[in-house]
Amino acid sequence: MNKIRFILMILVFTLYGCAKEEAVPVIVDFEFDVFNDDFSIPVQVVFFNKTEGGEDYEWTFEGGVPSRSVNRNPGVIQYEAKGTYTIELTASNQDGSMDTKILEIQIDDPVLIDFEVTNLVDNFSPATFSIQNNSSGADSFSWTFEGGTPANSSSENPGEVVFTEPGDHEITLEISNGRETYSQQKTITVAPFLVPDFDFEIAFDDDDLQIPVRIQFENKSISATSYQWEFQGANVLTSNDENPEVVFNQTGSKTITLTALNGKETKSLSKEISFFTNTNLRELNDIRLGINTAHTSNTTGSFYSIADRTVYTAEEITTAISERIDIVFFGLSSTFVRNRFVSPDELSGTTFDALQNPKSTIFINSQELCGCSASLSVAQFDAMQDDTLLSSLLIEETPGGLQDFDNSVLPRIVLFQTQEGKKGAIKIKNFVNDGQNSFISVDIKVQKE
Repeated sequence: MNKIRFILMILVFTLYGCAKEEAVPVIVDFEFDVFNDDFSIPVQVVFFNKTEGGEDYEWTFEGGVPSRSVNRNPGVIQYEAKGTYTIELTASNQDGSMDTKILEIQIDDPVLIDFEVTNLVDNFSPATFSIQNNSSGADSFSWTFEGGTPANSSSENPGEVVFTEPGDHEITLEISNGRETYSQQKTITVAPFLVPDFDFEIAFDDDDLQIPVRIQFENKSISATSYQWEFQGANVLTSNDENPEVVFNQTGSKTITLTALNGKETKSLSKEISFFTNTNLRELNDIRLGINTAHTSNTTGSFYSIADRTVYTAEEITTAISERIDIVFFGLSSTFVRNRFVSPDELSGTTFDALQNPKSTIFINSQELCGCSASLSVAQFDAMQDDTLLSSLLIEETPGGLQDFDNSVLPRIVLFQTQEGKKGAIKIKNFVNDGQNSFISVDIKVQKE
């Protein structure tokens, strides 16, 4: 029994003593990840070691910082220059097993997109723009020119593009390095087509268009850079000013022509204005002059300026306006039993406040009581086309002529002469009873000079 056990022990020892250890193989594998998937320098890469059976590691990073590592996981490697680089990992163990893996990584230059648009000459249609590409790091280019000629280009620098249609146009550039794509847009503006246009403003004192007539022209042309004016019957026949002022001194229909230019187009526009013989007579119609309560309550004024052609109420009278008042109507009440026109410097007999630096005007309120030679009928007033009749009148201030008048005579003609010597006539057309807001309605014919 003991013999058999010994034999068995000998056999087991022999079997185990003859057995050999098996070596563990090394299988190298690794992966990497580029931060933000951005392969444009600077590039940061993190490596993941997936090697099996390894104990010692040797990393080599061509072009990387750091360029070598013996750690299982080397951390972050940074690349600062464009190129294609190898990454090599060699792993080994105590059993003498070794394996190597090599990969390549492509590092790109940074992709920067930018372009410059320069307008050549001007932006009037057709407008030419020069395109300069300032991008870098790309190897393909795609241009789109909205409304341009050409409409597209794949050239790095497309050169000049022509835009004809007025308005805003978008220029789009798309660039790529094969892995990354970027785009940028810029807008250019083409000026509207050339349109000549103008308006004019007749001087206030010349708005009856009786020569001489001073006119200020207002240029409203679109997309013009220079102007040529032609004036018929004016003191100047031509002008290159943008907004000229001209005096017309010939009667009849006169043509004004504006030619607008912008270096690419030339267009003209003509308008006509009719001018009339100077009658030296200004006609002012449908003027309302209030009784004293209408004036002081600021409903309808009693003070009138021929130069301003304006009726002023009490609250509107300033020092400057006081000096311009020619006519003052004083109506005592809405019954119109006592009415008269008074000189601006003779307001003491009225309910009105005195004016500052007032003018002096002579009035004949009652021709029938005047006892003077001046006389003008309603028919003569209505037929008056020039100042001939007024010029012949000798307007004198008399006690009778200054007498009040009532509303029993309608129409009534009141004569006057201003401080400047201008003679005129007032035709009272209506007495309107509206209580404290009562007023008279009048027409006035007066000499201009």
